[in-house]
Amino acid sequence: MSKKQLRAIDDAFVALGPSGVAVRDRLKHLAGEDVKVLCLVGEHLGRLASLDLKARCRDGLEHNSDTWAARKQGLTAESSSRWAGSITKATHDQWALSRRCQLAHIHNLEAGIRTLMHRLSQPIGEKGTKRTPGGYRSKGEWFHKSWRLAVLEHRLDVARAERETGAVHVVRAGRRLLKNRHNLKAAQLTEEQWRERWEASRWFLAADGESGKRWGNETIRVTPNGEVSIKLPTPLAHLANAKHGRYALASRVQFQHRGAEWRERTAANRAVAYRIHFDVERGRWYLTASWTRPVVKTIPLQTARADGMVGVDTNADHFAAYQLDRNGNPVGDPRRFFFDLSKSADHRDAQIRHAISRLLHWTKRCGVKAIGIENLDFTAEKTREKHGRRKRFRRVISGMPTGKLKARLVSMAAEQDLSIVAVDPAYTSMWGDEHWRNPLTSKTRKMSRHDAASIAIGRRALGHPIRRRTAPPCTHQSDGCRHRTVQAGSGVRGREETRPPITERAHDARPQTGTSQRTRGTSASKTVRDARSSGM
Repeated sequence: MSKKQLRAIDDAFVALGPSGVAVRDRLKHLAGEDVKVLCLVGEHLGRLASLDLKARCRDGLEHNSDTWAARKQGLTAESSSRWAGSITKATHDQWALSRRCQLAHIHNLEAGIRTLMHRLSQPIGEKGTKRTPGGYRSKGEWFHKSWRLAVLEHRLDVARAERETGAVHVVRAGRRLLKNRHNLKAAQLTEEQWRERWEASRWFLAADGESGKRWGNETIRVTPNGEVSIKLPTPLAHLANAKHGRYALASRVQFQHRGAEWRERTAANRAVAYRIHFDVERGRWYLTASWTRPVVKTIPLQTARADGMVGVDTNADHFAAYQLDRNGNPVGDPRRFFFDLSKSADHRDAQIRHAISRLLHWTKRCGVKAIGIENLDFTAEKTREKHGRRKRFRRVISGMPTGKLKARLVSMAAEQDLSIVAVDPAYTSMWGDEHWRNPLTSKTRKMSRHDAASIAIGRRALGHPIRRRTAPPCTHQSDGCRHRTVQAGSGVRGREETRPPITERAHDARPQTGTSQRTRGTSASKTVRDARSSGM
């Protein structure tokens, strides 16, 4: 039997810190005239943004700096030069994102086609292995999969043709909201409610910051004491209630979170970008401020490993965490931080942030400097061709917000002076369950497969192998050749060593203190067989 070939394990690395900051505050106590002006400005600029996106998609791959300048010049007459710059930049970013999603869609189709072609080439009923799937179970399933193969090949041809020509499909306000219009009953919306959400999502009220300008932004200006004013587009300049065609809102913002950092930037006239949006469900207006900052310098990997590590296994409903010392030994009991991802996007985001906050606070109490986590990426692992009938598993991995989780964890850990060590996820669950689950299970400690995986992740982040012991030399199956455990360093006292032989029994090996301490004598045998002979 041939030995299983394992794939190469990538080296662990310290993840880079966040490069940007975003904070949000509610616009309270808005007057009726304020709401009217915001709606008119958002609707007008949203119409211009839709037209500009249409022009950008029409240009396709022929877009250049001249066409960009022409689009901006056409928008300036109906808004302003700064509004036009923000609109064209947002349009270009949206088109570039669509191109990246288009390439990911092509790779997904190619992976599905390869799997279908392999399984269709196998005999019906052929069993597969852990690495390669087998054939389909019946002729009916084989027929349906051959039909699906033709469908995927057609989709792939269309996607490749569109990519070569630079064509993309973009829906301002989102494709999901667009599809809800055709099934309002399932979305639990009326036509008026859907229309209100559709229009509010297509408004445009975002302005890029400018360093050196007053308060860091000339279009949407927010003073350090919270006063908000907007530069009105040219067709709406008659609605101004302040100088230079500006409209000042009655509401003030405070930014409880990172407020001191925001006020420091605005006072120094450093660039701050702002976005105003309306939450239809709550009926509230919000202002989001964002700015870039230098990437937080990461500490060396050896420094992150100096005080141990907290290994974290990411699951669909919780984080499984375990503390390890610098030698890879588990310390204490496993910890689990649960969250619920079954509701709305805002609820899921709040659940993730709350779970990460609890994880970081516990990590700080442990006294370590880093968290070891898997470098997960499920972009190519969601196809039903790969996982077949495992609908529950496909739903689980599709629901795990790996991208948002990594971004949240890195940014929140940086605020707590903690580093994130990313490791290769290969075999962590399997090897952790094999080597660590049973040894750590006791009457008072319940170990799950995920807890054991967190230990494997932490050991890999520390640079130790996942196995609890190394195999002894083939020529000498004992500890006499060399120390075979890797759980403790060579200088740690009390580590396992070759034990000296003990000739006395355990109950007779107590120390002898002399004649001062009386010991019980051996009683004479009372049996005939063991009685001493008298020589007679």
